[in-house]
Amino acid sequence: MDRNTFRGIFVIVTTPFSEDLAIDEDGLRSTLQFCLDCGVHGVVSTANASEVGYLSDAERRRVAEIVVEEAKGKAQTVVGVSANHWRMSAAFAEHAGTIGADAIMAMPPTFHPAGRAEIKAHYQAISAASDLPLVLQNAIGLGATVMSAELLAELVNELPNARFVKEETTYPAQMTGDLRALAGERLIGVMGGRAGKTLMEELPHGICGTMPACEFADVHMALWNAIEAADMTLARTIFRCLLPLLDYEASYGIPLCKEVEKARGIIAGAHWRQTGYRALDDHARAEMLTLLDGAAAYMNPKYPHRPA
Repeated sequence: MDRNTFRGIFVIVTTPFSEDLAIDEDGLRSTLQFCLDCGVHGVVSTANASEVGYLSDAERRRVAEIVVEEAKGKAQTVVGVSANHWRMSAAFAEHAGTIGADAIMAMPPTFHPAGRAEIKAHYQAISAASDLPLVLQNAIGLGATVMSAELLAELVNELPNARFVKEETTYPAQMTGDLRALAGERLIGVMGGRAGKTLMEELPHGICGTMPACEFADVHMALWNAIEAADMTLARTIFRCLLPLLDYEASYGIPLCKEVEKARGIIAGAHWRQTGYRALDDHARAEMLTLLDGAAAYMNPKYPHRPA
């Protein structure tokens, strides 16, 4: 993975579940096909939007295997290996290598906050366990330890395969600019997160793409294609259609992702494991469909959100 291949829209693949909350492997393959049909540049398995914290170790490995199997050679494949301790993350990193992933991505130790020395030891162990390109994920939220631009720059310059960053902390655009200035030429690329809500602000700071959840993959691709074509008028038009959907996703979280995928015929059921969320009622679903209407012009017609 280099400057040319670590660029564009890398979607986080959600994990479909059946009604009894077992992993729906057919639904996962269907989700991958949707992402590929939308033309995404990369797919990311077992990350936060994949409900990774609610998967067993065996399930994590199985999900990663299916994602890599379905997308290998069609899009870049990144396997999330974040875990509570370096021994666990290193084992997931080794597995990613055996299944043919193109890269791995890891947050600092999750669950409890980690100190600077613990973070460096964590990433050193992951780097030693796998020579795959390593994406350093800098995020906010439960289980996340925010890293400074200075620490990220040190890791990029000290670890042989840590040449990439996913930046999604409080001020991601400015953090991207700070990091690029501090890390120098060894930093190959910085991608945004937070569903792409701050992508337009991140662009002048040198962002190389974004990693949103996958239910709006086609709309994100339309936005990125407009950016690459330097048609900023069109890019702003698409962004204005996309932003209300991303705000709605922020309100309802994983249930919204799953409801959109169900409405678009990608998965059979909008089931989730992650706790703390409230299901959409009929009024919320109606609002979801109305917001989807606003972005319908940029959606893959193979996956309409309303019956023809």
